[in-house]
Amino acid sequence: MKPESNCSVDHSVTAPSPSLTDCDSGGGAVRGWRFWLIIVSLMMSTFIFALDAVAVGNALPSIVYDLTGTQFVWIGSAYSLAACAFLPMTGALAQAVGRRVVMLCALAFFAVGSAICGAASSMNILIVGRTIQGVGGGGITSLSQIILSDLVPLRERGAFSGFLAVALTIASCIGPVVGGAFAQISQWRWLFYFNIPFCCLNGAFISICLQMKTPPDSIEKLKNIDWIGNVLIILSTTAVVIGLTWGGVQFPWTSAKVLVPLILGLVGLCVFIIYEVTLANNPMVPVILMSNRTGLSGFIQSFLNQFTTCAIIYYLAVYFQACKNASPIASGVDCFGLAFTAAPMAMVTGILITKSANYRPQIWIGWALTTLGCGLLSSLDAESSRAKAIGFQLLVGSGLGIAYMGTYFPILAPLPVTENARAMALLVFLRNFAVVWGITIGGTILQNGLQKNLPAEFTGQFTESTQIAYAVIPQISNLPQPLKDEVRRAFADSVRVIWQLLTGISGMGFLVSLAMKGLPLHTSTDQEWSMQDRKADMLKQMESTNVSAAVDNV
Repeated sequence: MKPESNCSVDHSVTAPSPSLTDCDSGGGAVRGWRFWLIIVSLMMSTFIFALDAVAVGNALPSIVYDLTGTQFVWIGSAYSLAACAFLPMTGALAQAVGRRVVMLCALAFFAVGSAICGAASSMNILIVGRTIQGVGGGGITSLSQIILSDLVPLRERGAFSGFLAVALTIASCIGPVVGGAFAQISQWRWLFYFNIPFCCLNGAFISICLQMKTPPDSIEKLKNIDWIGNVLIILSTTAVVIGLTWGGVQFPWTSAKVLVPLILGLVGLCVFIIYEVTLANNPMVPVILMSNRTGLSGFIQSFLNQFTTCAIIYYLAVYFQACKNASPIASGVDCFGLAFTAAPMAMVTGILITKSANYRPQIWIGWALTTLGCGLLSSLDAESSRAKAIGFQLLVGSGLGIAYMGTYFPILAPLPVTENARAMALLVFLRNFAVVWGITIGGTILQNGLQKNLPAEFTGQFTESTQIAYAVIPQISNLPQPLKDEVRRAFADSVRVIWQLLTGISGMGFLVSLAMKGLPLHTSTDQEWSMQDRKADMLKQMESTNVSAAVDNV
């Protein structure tokens, strides 16, 4: 491994290169009205993405019941699969054709996918729409981070990331209630239609305001994209997710239909890593991104944090609806403890890191709270009070929010700012890949637990086991006693295994965080992608014209 301090020291003490601007010296991008409108635009993008993720998760039982579907796991997994499979390509495309074009395409994909989901007449069509949505959603999250890193140096970025956390807070708070409200009145389709006007408005906003420098030679850069690496990552992640989705649900874990795609996918990921390190001329994942223990620790922590977050979001709603007989709206309100703490704590953490220029203590506190909170969640049963469940959410939500924001900094601190785009694309890829693992493994644990814990005479009415987890929830309130209580206890026992797994995952995150070094934060940005100053460009053009005229006169 390379010494971690090299990149950080070199870029903080040497003279600025032509591609960098030092904000402290006043050479940074001018923060005029267009800069702030871009920040608002990024907040809108974050809001759209977060609202869809949270609202759809809460409405999932009603969606599955209405469409009489059997592949409920794919509603979340297809979205995340498409997002993480195509995410690395968004970073390369942003480098080749510019940030604005890729962001607008991402919004278009998200809008089209939302329209298909809203009009879906079957589970298969819904999954197709979610896949298209995933391509757009992945691009939105990736480009939001890339654009922010282009405009704001790492030393100040925590405060500006707090603005995105505000949008995340609002979406996280209203998402469960919005999703539950539409689901309860059997109007879940409007959850998807709701995205379309937001995408159109945001697209217009970005078209007008996002005037960033675009380096020349776009065609040549498109040719140099690591297409082989992209194909490898798409095929490998697809195979892994298929294996995880089928395992223990449609087919036994020992079945060839599970083992073959899972093994092929994992081998494909290994081949991808070897290819990127040894053969790729312009690798989509440069070795420098993971050549130091601080950055590697940050990437691993980000994966574990997102794994835990998404599993809790999905299956906490299941607990309240199945064990507490909560309606979709009520379960959304019951999940406020998580929503009201995670995003605000992320915002506070970003501001504190900006003020202190130190990220390690915050991250350690975040993982400690997450581990404690998940451990307490595992003590819940079907008879536990709502107050206890909500109180435990406050702990785990605070920890998740702190770790989510904090792990951003050890990833970028060891790297030169010219690697921001690829680092952000990899970060968002890992977070989305973690969503796939979190939702899928959680769903598998839930299904297997229900098959084991539910009365045999009750499960016998379902023709396919994949229906059990979500198809049964709307029926629980109408079940006779003592079957009703048996089903509630079966759900509580099955969900408890998920919380126990997340306790171990969080503890692992804390151990990995101990490998970080405290590195200084950059005060410079990549000038190649700074905002265009039209007045300055006009003055330069006028000066050039005057010089040319003077030479001609001579």
